[in-house]
Amino acid sequence: MPKFVFAYHGGPSSMTEEEGKAHMASWMDWMVGLGEAVLDRGHAVGKSHTVTGDGAVEGGGVNPISGYTLVQAVDMDAALKMAAVSPHVHVGGTIEVAPVLDMPM
Repeated sequence: MPKFVFAYHGGPSSMTEEEGKAHMASWMDWMVGLGEAVLDRGHAVGKSHTVTGDGAVEGGGVNPISGYTLVQAVDMDAALKMAAVSPHVHVGGTIEVAPVLDMPM
């Protein structure tokens, strides 16, 4: 079955402790609901940096990644439907969905 990366961007700028706990509970419910489609729950990530071809180091870009998850789905449409119901998109964040390509390494 094809694999897809969910790259999380943004999210809430601030939450109370109570709102944060409710959001995490919703996120965990969503993860559990995805069942065996989740191959790697992933992690939240800190401030990113971008390294360019000339060796320069810049900030994380205009829309830096804030976390990732690896899922499997029958096709891109199914993966997009999974992402569309994530609590992350309902608190101001976005999810970039990209297929994992099988390439010889």
